[in-house]
Amino acid sequence: MAPGSITSAADLAGRLGETGYLADDELATVLYLALRMERPLLLEGEPGTGKTALAEALAESMDLPLIRLQCYEGIDATQALYDWDFPRQILHLRTLEAVHGDEGSGIEETEKSLYDERFLLARPVLQALQQSPAVLLVDEVDRADDEFEAFLLEVLSTYQVSIPELGTVAAAVPPVVVLTSNRTRELHDALKRRCLYHWIEHPGLEREVEIVRSRAPEVSEALRRQVVTVVQQLRSRDDLLKPPGVAETLDWAKALHYLGTQDLDLESAATTLGALVKYREDSDRVKQALDRMLAR
Repeated sequence: MAPGSITSAADLAGRLGETGYLADDELATVLYLALRMERPLLLEGEPGTGKTALAEALAESMDLPLIRLQCYEGIDATQALYDWDFPRQILHLRTLEAVHGDEGSGIEETEKSLYDERFLLARPVLQALQQSPAVLLVDEVDRADDEFEAFLLEVLSTYQVSIPELGTVAAAVPPVVVLTSNRTRELHDALKRRCLYHWIEHPGLEREVEIVRSRAPEVSEALRRQVVTVVQQLRSRDDLLKPPGVAETLDWAKALHYLGTQDLDLESAATTLGALVKYREDSDRVKQALDRMLAR
């Protein structure tokens, strides 16, 4: 589906809702504008607020391939663009030697055959340009360094890359680009200027209940509201190493449902905390506060 086939922010929100992703008006509007203006969308927010899930839902709603580039410390252009399949190139050379023997097939011709497109290993950015229209998710871009940011800025400005041995590869249609950041460091202004921007907050109680209803309809209304109420209280604490995100809310609700829990009580909450918090210190703190939170 071409981005131009989406007629409004409300239309986009409806399509996302069909995948189970509930976008508020502000998020749906900035995403719609990113599609119409063919600009990357930079999403920042705390871990677990649904940044990555939005890109996944967008690809599903538009019936486009999702191509993910996971950023990490030390990533460079090679991991994002392309590499050459060295083992296959060696096999190709040995085949030429076996066929042509000592006569060879000419140095120039041999070198040219080594850098044929069949030996090219396309990485996520190149894949997105080749397969476009597609959704390119550049996840946790804040974990990469300044040099990689500069590379991304260049690619996102032209939607093309140059491969010395093959020439220029340009996207027939600019891919839909979503960048996410947990804001472990500030991104450079040049990259931000290229993008539209949105900060994603944790949802409020009623919206999170709606999210659980949409993504885990098997969970009873009473249980989902009890779960979300506890999670909302946990996010208001300042002593947790990692407050639970929406993904943890869904996991906890499903875990309780699979155990046959009808009403959240101290025992069921304590035995399923592994779905909600992921640090021992957080687990100890939550267990100590469960009585008080459940009483609310």
